[in-house]
Amino acid sequence: MSFIQRITKRLPSAPSLPIDDAPREKGRNPSRFAFFRRRIRLKGNSSISIPLGFVLLFPCLVIVFILLLFVRHPSSPGGILIPAGTPPSIRKISEKHDKVFATGCLPIDQARIDKEPRANAAFVVLARNKELEGVIQSLKSIERHFNRWYHYPYVFLNDGDFDEDFRATVKNYTSAAVEFGKIDNTMWGFPDWVDHEVAKEGIRKQGDAAIMYGGMESYHHMCRFYSGHFYKHPLLMKYEWYWRLEPEIKYFCDITYDPFIKMAEANKTYGFTIAVKELRETVPNIFRYAAAYKRKNNLKSKGLWEMFLERPAEEETPAEPEKKQEKLPDEILLTEPGDKNLDDIDPEAMEGESYNMCHFWSNFEIARLDWFRSKPYEDFFNMMDRSGGFWNERWGDAPIHSLAAGALLSPSDIHYFRDFGYRHTTIQHCPANAPARQLPREPYLERTTDDEKKRIEEDEYWATPDPVKENGVGCRCRCDTDIVDVEGKQGSCLAEWVEVAGGWASP
Repeated sequence: MSFIQRITKRLPSAPSLPIDDAPREKGRNPSRFAFFRRRIRLKGNSSISIPLGFVLLFPCLVIVFILLLFVRHPSSPGGILIPAGTPPSIRKISEKHDKVFATGCLPIDQARIDKEPRANAAFVVLARNKELEGVIQSLKSIERHFNRWYHYPYVFLNDGDFDEDFRATVKNYTSAAVEFGKIDNTMWGFPDWVDHEVAKEGIRKQGDAAIMYGGMESYHHMCRFYSGHFYKHPLLMKYEWYWRLEPEIKYFCDITYDPFIKMAEANKTYGFTIAVKELRETVPNIFRYAAAYKRKNNLKSKGLWEMFLERPAEEETPAEPEKKQEKLPDEILLTEPGDKNLDDIDPEAMEGESYNMCHFWSNFEIARLDWFRSKPYEDFFNMMDRSGGFWNERWGDAPIHSLAAGALLSPSDIHYFRDFGYRHTTIQHCPANAPARQLPREPYLERTTDDEKKRIEEDEYWATPDPVKENGVGCRCRCDTDIVDVEGKQGSCLAEWVEVAGGWASP
């Protein structure tokens, strides 16, 4: 008998089924989900098991995740696309010093608009004959989104002569008045009081150093013209306001109010839509001269200057104070590299302040011309001009305008056109559309496009604006999706503006 038992033990037993049924209590009805709670072993003889429901659910979750990635991708034709650069949540900005003039769309009544007063204002375009295609792009954009209703005039300026083809083509793209002017040598080129060869050598050195646009003489002249001369051109002397328009720009939203009138009503001086950082190598000494002007004239900050200051680095917890050296010469002579060195001197700092490179991007700006013509601004420009920075360095008009505003204006004098969708080159600002503030769009068949089918296609593109979003402020915006919004990039100065404007009003 014992022999048979030993043989029986050596025989292989039947393998266990991979599914373990949980024991059921007597007299208890099985749950309808009991099947999904049954556990499956990973292997026949494994001690690890998982619920059957998880095994069935996991592939479904993977499929849903893949579908979400596909639908939300910028190249997908899905219906819930988010415009490139639109932040996942839009934060409100404090209205302590500034607020959006109109959230969403206002009704367009052409008869009413025609009866309303206009500001003494004009668009200003600096262009050359060879830039005609870029000018057409800009005109088509601003006419579609704003000027087809308000008909503000255009002033085109050139350091040369506009040819007849340029003049005739431009007039064909707008029903507003158009003037063409030439910039004379007193406003374009090197001033009489500087050695022209020395100035040109400074520009050549910047070209050799591969500084962006640093080797282009015409670019230096353009920056100097927009910094201190454009507002004195004879064609602009009759105007109080100007809106700068560049070739090859795009507007993405309908502007259903008059920004000039709104600026005047709010007592604003300067308006911007993008604030970014300048290339440090282009303006190594600009802040020292701007700060010197401020100190020379005993100007106290009105709250805007701080937008352009580098934030002090967080100081480390100081160690226990050591015994003070008795003789300063010994301290200097015995200093070795490493610990206990004297602090490095910042060559760009001025009285403990240094420039953070922020500026209002001036290729779009709406501003009072009387501010530029004021004595404080003229004094500021003349001091900066005499420093030689417009040719020895590559000072742009954007940091000049911005630092002048920082020294002379307050945050309440500045308006952030947050509701304007705008793009120039690869930088764009794209506001989300305001919820419950969108109105039906009036079709606009651009009259200069000869191909009827193309005209309809151009208009139908704008018939499907971007989705509305909480805290959005735009009107019928449809923004480009091939680049990231500037506020989502490094180098944006929105946070610096928000800080001086009163901070964020929402988390």
